[in-house]
Amino acid sequence: MSSRVQWSLLFCPAAVSVQLQVMASSAELRREDSRPESCMDQPVDSSVREVINYVPSLLPAKHYDADTTEPISSGLRTMEELLAWNRSEASQFNVASVPRAPREPPLDRVQHRTLVSHDMMGGYLDDKFVQGTVAEAPYAFYHWNHIDIFNYFSHQMVTVPPAVWTNAAHRHGVLVLGTFITEWTDGASHCEAFLKDEESYRAVADKLVQISHCYGFDGWLINIENALSAVAVRNTPLFLRYLTDQMHERVGGSLVLWYDSVIHDGQLKWQNELNQYNRMFFDACDGLFTNYNWTEQNLEWMKGYDGLRGRQADVYVGVDVFGRGKVVGGMFETNKALEVIRRHNFSTAIFAPGWVYETQSDKQEFRWNQDRFWDLLSHYLPVHRPASPLPFGSSFCQGFGKTIYCRGQPEAVRNWFNLAAQELQPLYYQVPVAGGGWLRSRGCPEDAWDGGSALLLEGLLPAAHSSPLCARIFSLHIPLASRTLVTLVFKASAGISVSLELQTTDTSHCTHISVQEVSLSQVSPAALDDGHPVVQQMSELCGSWNAAGWTLRCSLLEVRGCILREICVKVSRDGEPLDLPFSCRVGELLVLDAASLQLPPDLVQGVCIDEVVWLRGVGTSPDSSHSSLRLNATLRWDYPLQTVRHFRVYWRRLRGPDPRIPPGPLALVGRAYSTLFRVTELAVPEPPGLLELVVEPVVREGFRVPERQWGRRSLSYTEEGVQ
Repeated sequence: MSSRVQWSLLFCPAAVSVQLQVMASSAELRREDSRPESCMDQPVDSSVREVINYVPSLLPAKHYDADTTEPISSGLRTMEELLAWNRSEASQFNVASVPRAPREPPLDRVQHRTLVSHDMMGGYLDDKFVQGTVAEAPYAFYHWNHIDIFNYFSHQMVTVPPAVWTNAAHRHGVLVLGTFITEWTDGASHCEAFLKDEESYRAVADKLVQISHCYGFDGWLINIENALSAVAVRNTPLFLRYLTDQMHERVGGSLVLWYDSVIHDGQLKWQNELNQYNRMFFDACDGLFTNYNWTEQNLEWMKGYDGLRGRQADVYVGVDVFGRGKVVGGMFETNKALEVIRRHNFSTAIFAPGWVYETQSDKQEFRWNQDRFWDLLSHYLPVHRPASPLPFGSSFCQGFGKTIYCRGQPEAVRNWFNLAAQELQPLYYQVPVAGGGWLRSRGCPEDAWDGGSALLLEGLLPAAHSSPLCARIFSLHIPLASRTLVTLVFKASAGISVSLELQTTDTSHCTHISVQEVSLSQVSPAALDDGHPVVQQMSELCGSWNAAGWTLRCSLLEVRGCILREICVKVSRDGEPLDLPFSCRVGELLVLDAASLQLPPDLVQGVCIDEVVWLRGVGTSPDSSHSSLRLNATLRWDYPLQTVRHFRVYWRRLRGPDPRIPPGPLALVGRAYSTLFRVTELAVPEPPGLLELVVEPVVREGFRVPERQWGRRSLSYTEEGVQ
């Protein structure tokens, strides 16, 4: 049970709902089709008026936590629920806000693909809280540069991936699949019903397509783990073909995969390979995820099987990390399975890598165990390169931590978890250094520049090693501007000097986006002094610099027609050639087009408040100690999402029941990672009152957006019967 659930048991609501009234004409509203009707009733620049009524909340329990009204992710448990699914009743909070980023090589040119199937304790744990939660030691995945496809797996009939996972995966160019599963006796009866004829299986497929399209993920793993009748098994390939065709038409780059379970005559009989008994399903969709009890003889046989028809990359050989049954490898020997699979040139499906979390008693050692596991596999997992245009950057946040930092300063001191906050992840590894030294790259939550963690480079620079160590932190495929500004925020231990080394190649050498081996040029851009015009311009755009021990270094690179391929941090010894332990904490890296250093012109517009629920009680957060009036409301606005890292949401009191008390200062409510935010359990002054909710965009370049461009909406409230 999560900490969030435990705290919710302490809450005693006297509870709630609301009547929305608006102090202006609805004709002034800036209407948008995607907005609920309650938002469309709110004129621009008006105050929303609330009359507090203590009646039960009308928010659907499947989309909102019953105690706190926090938005949550969920799946569909029954066939009736699936067939009744309607887009108008979908959770807007669970719609992915991050489109899938381009990467090099693209999936259709990857010969040895890697799928991760995340199956952990039934699913929908801490990750179900769309806006994050308090979690002391959560599970997270951050080795995205090694995988191609992510599947969220549970034993609910329709597993809809939580938006936090889809956003994190898409930011790294990884496809996300939901799961459609039927099992046991109930599963058999469901299959007989929906696979009885064309009309029935098309109805189910259409709903699966609509759900994927609505929530913004990229396809389905179909897992039928029950026997089928002759009619049902005959219609199964037709169902797969129709679903696959419709997914390809509605969701670009989507995939439908079949799990190795049922065979051609309807028996539930796992094959552990592609063969004549399950080929009919493979031919009808985008690939096969095999069962886990294969041997090397299965792989040898498949290589020569005519049914492959050049689709070797579409066979994902299953690997159970728990090592259940008679399997190759598993646990911290999963690399043995990958070695065999890659030797035979197949793709792989790594099932339940959360083993490193579930089975290890000390959850505080999760990062160490996770990095150890993926480091063992890394030799068999080629690195994929982000291929988006400038600006490029990361503060290395892994989506969880012990504190939330902003520009090197603690913003909130508490354990937290929100994968939507995860930024582009660097390379994590440990390598030996000639002469007895070593170098390690890892995430570290003890001190960060922004978010919950920094990149910590640490190691031993041996006396015999005279040249600098070059720690590779990113492999990329990003076109550079003619004048490219690179900024590095870091903290280094005594006795070392830190600089950047970039590896580039000429654009003409990269005529094919999937090219891997190209000639590289090493560039070490010189740091600019504080008086350089570009540095001064950055200072003006980013605002005051409060160092807190961090060093900011700006470098200008002037090139033409180049692709950035590698970014390394060089560590050099300052003094005598002695064995030197060192550390360098990297807080942020930005690569910007120097010609576009200017404030964004966009304004936060269309701010509206709806779905208001009033609570009176002690609340569920750990700092709640007394009964008070608490506001819960959905805040929506318009702003180009592709330009921002996140939004900061504030509130302030404008007027309370005592007119002698002046307006209060802005107080941070939280961070939003889409143009939608649920304010929950906000303690507000007793009625009558007037408050304001404010939205600040935090743009990708780190520039401070002037307050005149922020969005705001005021809300006045009175008790029922008091006007």
